[in-house]
Amino acid sequence: MQKIRNIAIIAHVDHGKTTLLDKLLEQSDSYNNKKIINYKHQQRLMDTNYLEKEKGITIFSKQTTIFWNDYQINIIDTPGHTDLSAEVERILSMVDSVLLVVDAIEGPMPQTRFVTQKSFEYNLKPIIIINKIDRKPNRIDWVINQIFDLFIELNASDIQLDFPIIYTSAINGTSGYKTNLIEKNMDAVFNSIIKYTPHPNVNIHGPFQMQVSQIKYDKYLGNVCFGLIKRGHININDFVTTVDKNKKNIKIKILYLIQNIGLKEQYLDCAYAGNIIGIAGTNLHDIHISDTICNNNYYEALPALKIDPPKINILFHVNNSPFAGQEGQYVTSTKILNRLTKECLYNISLKVKSTNDNIFCVSGRGTLHLSLLIENMRREGYEFAISKPKIIECIINNEKHEPFEILILDFQSNKKGKIIEYISNKKAIINNILLSKTNNRIIIECIISSRALIGFRTEFMNITAGTGIMNSFFSHYSKKNNGFINKRNNGVLISNSTGYAVSFALSHLQSRGILFIKPGEKIYEGQIVGIHNKSNDLTVNCLQNKKLTNMRASGSDNAIILVPNKNISLEYAIDFINDDELIEITPTSIRFRKQFLKEKQRRIHNKNQI
Repeated sequence: MQKIRNIAIIAHVDHGKTTLLDKLLEQSDSYNNKKIINYKHQQRLMDTNYLEKEKGITIFSKQTTIFWNDYQINIIDTPGHTDLSAEVERILSMVDSVLLVVDAIEGPMPQTRFVTQKSFEYNLKPIIIINKIDRKPNRIDWVINQIFDLFIELNASDIQLDFPIIYTSAINGTSGYKTNLIEKNMDAVFNSIIKYTPHPNVNIHGPFQMQVSQIKYDKYLGNVCFGLIKRGHININDFVTTVDKNKKNIKIKILYLIQNIGLKEQYLDCAYAGNIIGIAGTNLHDIHISDTICNNNYYEALPALKIDPPKINILFHVNNSPFAGQEGQYVTSTKILNRLTKECLYNISLKVKSTNDNIFCVSGRGTLHLSLLIENMRREGYEFAISKPKIIECIINNEKHEPFEILILDFQSNKKGKIIEYISNKKAIINNILLSKTNNRIIIECIISSRALIGFRTEFMNITAGTGIMNSFFSHYSKKNNGFINKRNNGVLISNSTGYAVSFALSHLQSRGILFIKPGEKIYEGQIVGIHNKSNDLTVNCLQNKKLTNMRASGSDNAIILVPNKNISLEYAIDFINDDELIEITPTSIRFRKQFLKEKQRRIHNKNQI
């Protein structure tokens, strides 16, 4: 136990956590590191999920064990996005220190603040990794001062303020204690982990006790529960008891003990306190994250994990469009509810509530968090419809309060006027404006309602032509802002009939706005087929053919030239829709539609809303 170190890597998104772990794996003494060296051209080895590979981000926390000079280092890679911060919160109880990775140019960013604050709540002492020192021009001295100021703001203790600093270029596999003494290896990181991370504070001799911090599903083993053994030891074929938050006990038999070493899973005969392991056995189908697995004779539950509550919710509807059931495999309310309930077992920050037979309220940490669930479900063959995200309000002193966030925008200075006008319309309060003389960019810090941030990123990227950088983090709850701070400026084009879109009709609609559909695409009445140039909605006919007569034409027919249609991504769709609209999600299509498909129904509904 004296030679075990449990540590997590935390940072803002894209500051190099997973790349750093790649090099630690490559240069460690793990038995399978030769396999890693043979695949040096691969990056982000720990990001094995297909969505992680596609998006280039870490979505799930992942643990592995590496060895260095007779020391066993259990290291956990964590996501960097704010919406996925529950993945960070649930693993901090398993570690004794953190590697805080900070970009040598950007310095501490909003997610850096969040994960650092959470680590301080567990009294963890960070080891600072100044990464990407090979990038020029870096601002290492400024970054260190910013880190120190951040720690002061977060009320860090004297021990936490006395942090060690390692300088690295993770992509090159180099590190050092000083910027002018960089070695072509990661020894400085390994030695700092061993020196500054205490061994696990556990009891080897007591009765077995472990808290479940992660649950993975294996098609052969069923649910596999991962966690840190807090006390005692466990063997294969032992009988133990799970205790949940309601003091409910379930007897289970241990069939497999699993430890992740490098990139492989190793099956163990026994495991001792201080190790992070996975348990597979009987009766684990009802276990939840934060439950305690303990000795049969000692029912002692550990304190529940601290997870921040959800911030937004989306309504999942059973698809009732004219095309319902044509593209999806799982379309019924029972199938959808079972899938959402199953997701709650593995995704601790997700909450599901049934409002009626065909609508389910799903709450999460942000639009990215919920969009990942939606994308997974559509790839699994589910078909459903979703509403516009809504912020979860709270009641304080009998008044409605909504969450506010600190928003930091970084963009080119020539876009300043449009950006300030845009955030003013969102009722944001500007705290600070900084001008960078080196790269002609402006940084604006403001306080804005979380409700106003829904759909903000898409418009911000359009204004800045994709060159803007946007970050935000939770600030406080305040009285709800009245007014339409999240209203779309443009109306939409709505199909008035069902059939196949015709090129002739679409050619005349091009001047009305931007189209979502292509010629020959099947559409239905009430489907949104494009963005109107004006602020009102417009019902259009996409099925109109050219009139044919027996009169000889004086001229020749010209070829119809259509502007390419706008492709719809899931993230764009969630940002785009209004309250009276839905997104139809199927394995092959993403469509916009009105909640009321008939034009007469929409008129009656709009009249009643006045």
